Amino acid sequence: MERTTEGVRILTGEPEKAIVKLSIPMMIGMLLQTIYNLADAIWISGLGHEALSAIGIFFPIFMGIVSLSSGLSIGVSSAISRRIGAKNRESANRCASYGLSLSLILGISITLLLLATMEKIIDLMSVEDLVASLTMIYSKIIISGSIFLVLSMMLGGVLRGEGDAKRSTYALAFGSILNIILDPIFIYLLDLRIAGAAYATVLSMILSNVLLLYWLFGKKDSFIEISFIKLSLDRDLREIFRVGVPSSASQLLMSIAMFVLNTLILSVGGEEGIAIFTTSWRVITFGIVPLFGMASATTAVTGAFYGARDADKLGKAYFYSIKLSFIIGLLVSSIIIIFAPQISQLFTYSIESQSFYRELISSMRILAFFLPTAPLGIMTASMFQGIGKGERALLVTIFRALILQLAFAYLLIRLFPLGLMSVWFGIVLGNAFAAFLAFFWGFLTIRSLKRAFRKYSEISE
Repeated sequence: MERTTEGVRILTGEPEKAIVKLSIPMMIGMLLQTIYNLADAIWISGLGHEALSAIGIFFPIFMGIVSLSSGLSIGVSSAISRRIGAKNRESANRCASYGLSLSLILGISITLLLLATMEKIIDLMSVEDLVASLTMIYSKIIISGSIFLVLSMMLGGVLRGEGDAKRSTYALAFGSILNIILDPIFIYLLDLRIAGAAYATVLSMILSNVLLLYWLFGKKDSFIEISFIKLSLDRDLREIFRVGVPSSASQLLMSIAMFVLNTLILSVGGEEGIAIFTTSWRVITFGIVPLFGMASATTAVTGAFYGARDADKLGKAYFYSIKLSFIIGLLVSSIIIIFAPQISQLFTYSIESQSFYRELISSMRILAFFLPTAPLGIMTASMFQGIGKGERALLVTIFRALILQLAFAYLLIRLFPLGLMSVWFGIVLGNAFAAFLAFFWGFLTIRSLKRAFRKYSEISE
């Protein structure tokens, strides 16, 4: 493995520096994407509540596409970083090439399946004719361009796998900023209305792909070399699936957990309770976004040190990522708690929404405690993905999101009938309990790896 790049040097260097240098660009990129999602909703809201309802109806389907794409890209990224750590560039190239083929297959399959079934899906939702028509217009355009979403996430995952978080973020930021600019032009200036929002999204994804393809195929200055190769169920492909499939499943399960949670909230707080939770969670998301940026870095760095059979540096990367993300979570939660009244005013300026102003403040201040403990579970799951134990990462998510959070929320509603307050405390306590259990599992895994690698080293000598 004579060839090297700055990204590879960062990835295989000091673990603490690697975590910081790889996570900061990802945090910025994800934050810009969050801002874009907010801006997109603001521009579309000018078309009326029917247009907002239409994109809301399609949103779970869109998140399903994102979940499948993201899971696959994490599987490829993890496999690449482990092979870079093991100094096996040929195998890393093969993993990246498999990723390209898989993303094309997945993108085409999603497009054909959803175009054939979207009308039936909308019919099942029993929405009014205007909303159904707008949903169909918007969804058909996005679905037709979904292959570009899948491809961009895969190519970004390849770059992250080789430690090149900067260019992966540049592409993400470029697409998000371009979308924000194109939205008002397509929606209002060209008078394409809701179709304009969809066209702006697809065009942004296409141009983001052009940038990524240029770096990987045109400029050819990356460590990884991608080519079109025939899929073969060898060790490389199996390892991609071992991490990628559970990762996709865990993200889909989080969506299911959110749906069940909404049902619980509806039972005690009605539609107003849903509005309070949705609004509060959007604010909490600004604290979660940096954690996911750190998680991407943790997967790549721990993967590289696992491939190099260096459990000491792997452990350093894991514990440092938890320490850093805990500080970030604590800082953001403190800001939310202190400024909850001012933040709540942004969402309750209308007469109709002023009724839940105080409840919104309370929910934000309670849910803010979710952030300091969340890194224990998120970083542990990312470390499991990095070392190729995707099934463990899935179990962490199932235990946290599907079992404990929902169980604690349900039990508190039944034992301490405080209305919505019981749900908020249930989410926080369930997450904290699950996070500490996940961290304990992660700690035992690191200790086990140290013993295994030490034994391997003694045998090799």
